[in-house]
Amino acid sequence: MKFLKLFLFLIVTSSLYAQTDNSIQYFRHLRYNHVSPYIDLAGTYPIDSKTAESTSHYIFKYDNSGEIIEIVNNHYHTERQHPLASLGVYKVIISYSEGQEVRLFFDKNGKRITNDREVYKEVYHYNKKGFKSELRFFDADNKPMESNWGIAKYNWNKNKKLIIERRFNLNNEAVPLSPYFNFGTTGILLDKKGYPKAHYNLDDNLKVIANDKGTASYQDIYDDNGNHQTYSYHDANDVLVTNQWGFAYGIKKYDAIGNQIGLDQFDTSKERIRGRNVPSNVTIEMATITSQKDSTEIKRIALGYLIALQDLKPELMNEVLNDSLNKITVGWDRTSKKEFAKATTKAQMIEFATSWNKSNTKFPTKPSNQITVLDIYNRIANVKLVSDNWVEYLHLIKLDGNWSVINLIWQYKDVNRYPKE
Repeated sequence: MKFLKLFLFLIVTSSLYAQTDNSIQYFRHLRYNHVSPYIDLAGTYPIDSKTAESTSHYIFKYDNSGEIIEIVNNHYHTERQHPLASLGVYKVIISYSEGQEVRLFFDKNGKRITNDREVYKEVYHYNKKGFKSELRFFDADNKPMESNWGIAKYNWNKNKKLIIERRFNLNNEAVPLSPYFNFGTTGILLDKKGYPKAHYNLDDNLKVIANDKGTASYQDIYDDNGNHQTYSYHDANDVLVTNQWGFAYGIKKYDAIGNQIGLDQFDTSKERIRGRNVPSNVTIEMATITSQKDSTEIKRIALGYLIALQDLKPELMNEVLNDSLNKITVGWDRTSKKEFAKATTKAQMIEFATSWNKSNTKFPTKPSNQITVLDIYNRIANVKLVSDNWVEYLHLIKLDGNWSVINLIWQYKDVNRYPKE
């Protein structure tokens, strides 16, 4: 009996130890990868749990052997959506068995979902030497499926210093690297840290060749913090070449904590041809006080909706209403004897502006149109209109420099027109 109790005690304590010994680490960012799912998942810019409470981050959980078993995505706003570079899910659960690594994907409610490759399950296979040799995709019913790039499986093998990658669809037909970049069989060269250093397009004899756009490789440089700093495009002789997007290489800019804040692109002569700032979740710029011009225009557009009805101006109605107008009021369904949200389209409003007040009896001779601009924030505004007939709330949007009414909810000014509550 004593031996049995001791045996049970050891099982329980070892189980508790296994649960509490899992290492947890916090990272501000994922290591960027636009090369291949062969590249291992990794975090960059480690932080402590206290810092993580007030900033975007990822949580990596490891088992006792140091393998990743879970990644929680608490990255706010600026996780770049890309089938290779981002998770696209709240949680990744990773399990291991002999020669296999299985990844499943979940939302915040624990529901299985697809990742940014639009697959439900990923199964990596390793050979006896521990080399990552294959990746297959599966749907929610555990049936083989293709990713959003038309790929059902990746195959990898080693050839000298290169990782040779081939991709296949469900018909076992060869598939290019991505729908927008035509590399077939590829060779991946890793640096000493395991970062992808170069990605070559190869022929059947594994010789470097240019694709149909003249690019034979793209090459990457990472800085000491793990930031993807420079990416460049080269021909078969390793000479800079202009890619299909009109530049030869790009240099990314980062702030002190690893947020990408800028990008410059250069031609083959190393002349800067364009650049842009990248929005950050750390430095969010608030809108300034609106201009007098915008305030005046918002009032004109909002009142124009009423004036178009009153004065039979369909052209004005067309101008002030957005094509995506959502106009709603309280309706009554006689069959179900229930109220419902009754919608009116922009086309209907233009027709009303043509004929609804043709007798000039729908409004007083001098209509009482009162407007209150409730709020303006940069490209959106909220307005209240009170006329002789209705009380209305309007949402306006500014697109390509022009304001228009995009949402409108109204009811009759005379509340006696509705059933008493």
